[in-house]
Amino acid sequence: MATVTRENIGLLNDKLTVTILKEDYYASFEKTLKSYSKQASIPGFRKGMVPAGMIKKMYGPGIFSEQIIKTIESELNDYLRKETLPILGQPIPMANADFKPDMQQPADQYQFDFEIGLQPDFSLNLNSVRAPYHRISVTDAMVNEEIDRLRKRLGKMTEPETVTDDENVLNLLFEETDAAGNVIEDAEGKKKDNSLLVKYFSESVRPQWMGKKKEESITVKLYEAFEEKEREWVIKDLGLENTPESAAKTFKITLTKIGLVEFRVMDEAFFKEAIPGKEITTESDFRAAIQQQIQEYWDRQSSNQLQHHLYHVMLEETKMELPEGFLKKWLRVSGEKAKTEEAVEQEFPTFKTQLRWTLISDRIIKDNKIEATDEEVKDSLRQQVMGYFGNMGLSGTDMSWMEGYVDGLMKDEQQYDSAYRKVITEKLFEWAEQQVQKEEKSVTVEEFIKMNEAHQHEHH
Repeated sequence: MATVTRENIGLLNDKLTVTILKEDYYASFEKTLKSYSKQASIPGFRKGMVPAGMIKKMYGPGIFSEQIIKTIESELNDYLRKETLPILGQPIPMANADFKPDMQQPADQYQFDFEIGLQPDFSLNLNSVRAPYHRISVTDAMVNEEIDRLRKRLGKMTEPETVTDDENVLNLLFEETDAAGNVIEDAEGKKKDNSLLVKYFSESVRPQWMGKKKEESITVKLYEAFEEKEREWVIKDLGLENTPESAAKTFKITLTKIGLVEFRVMDEAFFKEAIPGKEITTESDFRAAIQQQIQEYWDRQSSNQLQHHLYHVMLEETKMELPEGFLKKWLRVSGEKAKTEEAVEQEFPTFKTQLRWTLISDRIIKDNKIEATDEEVKDSLRQQVMGYFGNMGLSGTDMSWMEGYVDGLMKDEQQYDSAYRKVITEKLFEWAEQQVQKEEKSVTVEEFIKMNEAHQHEHH
């Protein structure tokens, strides 16, 4: 009867010795060999009529070795399943130099050694953690800016006769000229159409466009016409190299079309299109709804910031030891192709961080019975699909296709698993937020963004 013994060889690092007897593997070997005889196709013999001796001579040694290994693996897996060992990765076969199977002289027993790594025990306590929670209060200026953005996005494009302000959209023809202002027909930049807002030109050049009509033009050097960032765009669009020589080129820029987006009137039709699904009839109610949307957005950002902070707190404050020697061996041999020692050392810090987070998050999920229902996963996928479109093009349209599309995603194993992990992770951090002591502080948008940038820089 097969046996498995366990011996500690290091920190969270054990050796498992699997011993199998002849009675454990030989009957299976003979059965497999007989089955092979019935299926073998060898020239000169009818199928199933190949002499057993020939089959044994040709295929026996390979089948013999394979059956021993299969038996050993089966016994190892049975042991791990019965003992419910909290292992890391998979068992690694150790050097088994004595394994020299001989079909002609079957050994009474074979032994195989495997190395395993074990999960560490650790404690997690967030009750004493004081975590900063930065709240942004929505101002009238923020509401006004968002309303102006919506009025412009949902506005109507018109074609005025003359350029009137910095928000005019200009369709332009760029033609390179010589110093005297004559168009160079075979110039490197040649002729090129483009479309730019007046405000993309430098402040000194913008006034030259005011009052201009179609077919009128200005002649200017690129470094005079545009500041550095916009100039890079234009030079690239003209097919030129971004060099001082290119910036010094002179172009005749002819106006071919003028556009202007007229701001939408603040009426019920606009309210319905800007915020679908809500019955808003007055400007005051619309402003209140916009303020709520902005507040919800920044509350989510504050929560995301807090959760990112808690992620690092849990990683950095949770003390656990890992069997690093075993893990490096496992990392080296676990892929399709063995890694070098140098590659393992380079990858290990990131691998270790990911493993620690997996152990921590799995513990939280298990201990707090955090689960995601199919309906929650489906709702997450539904929101994901809606996110692809935003509000554009969906107002007043038939959305009956949505449920069928989402049902299809639910049947896609990869899509389902991704959405499930997303829901579980959100619930995990919601739980973590409830455990810590929040220290709330009001900040401006600018301060909030600077803190996020500093935090990102610190952890990268």
